[in-house]
Amino acid sequence: MPQATPPVLRHILAADIGGTSSRFGHFTLAPDCSLTLLRHVQLSTQAADSFAELLAALPQAGFDLPLDEAAAAAFAVPGAVVGRTVRFANIDWTLDLDELEQQHGLGRTACVNDFLAQAHGCRLLAESAAIVLPGRFDPAKIQAVIGAGTGLGHATLVPLADGTVLALASEAGQTAAPFFGPEESAFAEFLARATGEEYVRADSVLSGSGLAHLHRFLTGDDLAPAQIGRQLTADSPTTALFARFYGRAVRDYALTVLAAGGVYLSGGVAAKNPVLVNHPEFAREFYASPTYAPFLADIPVRLVREENVGLFGAAVIARNLLVP
Repeated sequence: MPQATPPVLRHILAADIGGTSSRFGHFTLAPDCSLTLLRHVQLSTQAADSFAELLAALPQAGFDLPLDEAAAAAFAVPGAVVGRTVRFANIDWTLDLDELEQQHGLGRTACVNDFLAQAHGCRLLAESAAIVLPGRFDPAKIQAVIGAGTGLGHATLVPLADGTVLALASEAGQTAAPFFGPEESAFAEFLARATGEEYVRADSVLSGSGLAHLHRFLTGDDLAPAQIGRQLTADSPTTALFARFYGRAVRDYALTVLAAGGVYLSGGVAAKNPVLVNHPEFAREFYASPTYAPFLADIPVRLVREENVGLFGAAVIARNLLVP
């Protein structure tokens, strides 16, 4: 009998570029459109002087996909993305996709906001996400993605009539954070002095640096976010107040986009310290609404702890370049 022809796999390059570190993933795309992550590496963004230099360091880091063998590539970058020439938000780099294709023999390419990639990744990894607040996820309704990391990222997943999903990026982390009561107002003043900003942004509160500022305000200890994470407990004042701020931000965004289909939490802060969203203050603040408490009570919230979620999202975007 003739041997069955093995399925043809296409190779995808996915990248999640951050201000501190960058991740690259080698995925295969099967004929059934499933994605498999074969290898991933993490490089220091700050050690490179340009995006081209970062790419040149991949082989030495053990990355096994030559760029000219990638049928498609997607790059998730910080900041707003308009057109095919992109200037990064917090890195003094420029990425020109047309130039990149010509220089490296890449196939189809795309560049997207980093949290938009997170949104696609959350949807792909939904079944492995941990339950924070109960409820039935419904991808046929609008879903929200929000996550504290280097900043506070936001995105929305909108189901379309043809069965596809439109992911919308947001810069809601740049908006002013709300504070109530004497303790919160005192922290707002403390944070404004610490950052030198005219108003306190959500990014400055719900982020790794925000956690460090809050801990210093409450305890006087000047520690790095990772050090604080190792000390956090359910009865820590830092945990309680950060959880309250986080629950408030998630509630406000869920109401802003009417996320009846559920909310995904992403980002490294909660992924590394789930106590910050499992604390009772998170749920109490999320459900607190004088007008929409019944609506919020039906919204499920899940935490995606997969550290490569942005890579998976970028791979989905690259797949969409190849699959109609």
